[in-house]
Amino acid sequence: MGILRLVARIMGRISTFRSYQFVLLLAAALAVVAFYYFGSERQNFSSTTKRIKQSQATHNGNRNDADLTMDTRLSHPAQVEERSDEDRDVRGGGGGSRSWKRDTGDQRYHALMMFTKVDKSRSLQDKFRVAMLSMVKYGHFFEGEVLVLHFVCDQTSRELGERMLEEFLLDATFKYEVLFHDVVDLTQKLFPIVEAMQKHFSAGSGAYYSDAIFFLSVAMHHIMPESLTRIVQLDLDLKYKTNIRDLFQEFEQFPPGAVIGIAREMQPVYRHTFWQYRKENPQTRVGGPPPEGLPGFNSGVMLLDLGAMRDSALYNQLLEPSNVAKLADQYRFRGHLGDQDFFTMIGMEHPELFHPLACGWNRQLCTWWRDHGYGDVFQMYYRCEGLVYIYHGNCNSPIPDD
Repeated sequence: MGILRLVARIMGRISTFRSYQFVLLLAAALAVVAFYYFGSERQNFSSTTKRIKQSQATHNGNRNDADLTMDTRLSHPAQVEERSDEDRDVRGGGGGSRSWKRDTGDQRYHALMMFTKVDKSRSLQDKFRVAMLSMVKYGHFFEGEVLVLHFVCDQTSRELGERMLEEFLLDATFKYEVLFHDVVDLTQKLFPIVEAMQKHFSAGSGAYYSDAIFFLSVAMHHIMPESLTRIVQLDLDLKYKTNIRDLFQEFEQFPPGAVIGIAREMQPVYRHTFWQYRKENPQTRVGGPPPEGLPGFNSGVMLLDLGAMRDSALYNQLLEPSNVAKLADQYRFRGHLGDQDFFTMIGMEHPELFHPLACGWNRQLCTWWRDHGYGDVFQMYYRCEGLVYIYHGNCNSPIPDD
């Protein structure tokens, strides 16, 4: 009714206006009618503003999703679908992780690398370049398979890693995902588990909180979700000479009871570390060179069967502080290489827990001990016959060019 009275007043004054004024007033009246008529049914000014904001939010949300999808230049582009249970669990287990996704719902091959303080070291950056470019060069996976790359990192190294990976993964012919795990979150979970063993296998005299991350492989089965059953842990100073997918096939060669695949140490490191035990037991194989001796392990390339680690009563008993202390005392052991020392020590007592990888899967190049008192026996440890699948430039050793 208010609208009709408005129109009537306008019409009553028509005679006093010129023609162009009449036209303007008529147009204004019709605009008012249209606004109230259509707005009364579906919208008003507030709802329209809300709809615009919702539209902008949706657009921004889609833009953020696009940021998480690093690359769509596949010959058969992968769609980003709803995450599988495993993907959701792995992301949640790492704490503060972010992924660049090419696909979901496929068979995944998980590989983890430590990526802390890389932003402060040009040397580590150069090693990472060699590792990733060679992995991409030889990497090949079948349709329906995805390589999931996990990086344990601090915030600044993560930002650098994101930029570097954009370049290094540019020519990848396989599907991949990238997950970043916050080192602080993982350390918080690890420290209560490994604190007691750190004094036996760390360079310092006590259990330092920050050192706990160097025991990640020892207790990864406790802090990763149960849906993650197999993972390969790799050092940054590697150069791949074959398809990394072939490394995962070594899981199928694990004998019953084995929980970890690992290559032997190729220097007389543990001949030195076990010196007191060897002196007290002159006929021992502990610390001796292959093939008859037990030279210990090198953790540069490891296959961790997390499912088997969870199920192994023996392995989990060996993690208990009292058992760690007992073995360390028995072997007069005092190391400084973290997880590698722990695996070496328990391997002397329980070799059945380990699947020995061929030396070509971790061809270590360091020769430090040759020039520090062990030149006469060095070659017995260093020798590696057969094909080389992965070079390991440990102790800053140069890696052969292609």
